[in-house]
Amino acid sequence: MIKTVIVDDEENNVGTLQSLLTQFCPEIEIIGTAGNAKQAFTIINELQPQLVFLDIEMPMGNGFDLLEKLMPVNFEVIFVTAFDQYAITAFKYAALDYLLKPVSIDELKRAVNRSVIRIAEKNVNNRIESLIANFRSEAQGLKKIGLPTAEGLVFEEIENIMHLQAESNYTLVYIRNKKKMTITKSLKEFEDLLPASIFCRLHHSHIVNLNYITKYYKGRGGYVELTDGTTVEVSTRKKDDFLEKFKI
Repeated sequence: MIKTVIVDDEENNVGTLQSLLTQFCPEIEIIGTAGNAKQAFTIINELQPQLVFLDIEMPMGNGFDLLEKLMPVNFEVIFVTAFDQYAITAFKYAALDYLLKPVSIDELKRAVNRSVIRIAEKNVNNRIESLIANFRSEAQGLKKIGLPTAEGLVFEEIENIMHLQAESNYTLVYIRNKKKMTITKSLKEFEDLLPASIFCRLHHSHIVNLNYITKYYKGRGGYVELTDGTTVEVSTRKKDDFLEKFKI
């Protein structure tokens, strides 16, 4: 059983989530609830849960303030939020789970299953630190991305990612001054996540960081050369979008 605390300032939300967890997530044992950050700080320290469902906007401090006070934490976090897409991107970068209100049963079950696995990984502090740093940066200022590997997560500066290449259902990520990494995400997932102001999909199999392009060679679609000498084909369908990035 996973000892769990729910933190939300709205009693109806707490009651709904309790009911859903009881019905659909038998591995969850709810050991306490809190209606604000101050109560949550006390309850979490006293009860030592393994998992916390955490609302963001609450009286007496928000969810991020609470986490910073509790650091280092020894529990997994699932955010329950009505935040906008920008905030959701911050969660994705830090590889942390979130549920949008109203909570979907299927999403809830998936988030709980992932948390059960992550509790054994014991790297939640790194993910929370990454989330807080990213979320509190300026718009388009997200700095790090969590890259899932067989061992857990590797956090990498976004600006160091030079090139991404599709490899079946995986993605090869080429990082400056490091060996390539094989990541269990599709290229489409990376395309949705990485900032379009910096990254451009040149081909169905390739995304490049525009900051590492040194030359463009003309042709039907043409191809680009990167700072490390790598060449990447530009598809004819992507050519206009690519050149528009440079206002050519």
